[in-house]
Amino acid sequence: MKGETKIRTYKVPEAKHFSHVFCSTCGSGMPRVDVNRQIAVTPLGSLDDDPIVSPADNIFVASKAAWYKITDALPEYAEMPPT
Repeated sequence: MKGETKIRTYKVPEAKHFSHVFCSTCGSGMPRVDVNRQIAVTPLGSLDDDPIVSPADNIFVASKAAWYKITDALPEYAEMPPT
């Protein structure tokens, strides 16, 4: 894959799951795969085209900045939505 050698990963030592994958040239967030949890995280800024998928919920709103205003009509959840 072109540019693959420029990808870096930073794992927060205290975090159970969090790591940040980024381009070492420009700093852009890049997709990462968490094999243990069987998920892939794709920062939308790393996409070239419209992702087609629209937001469904506002999650973790209990920890949003006090000055940030949610202006859409999507359901809001203090943490994760119920399963």
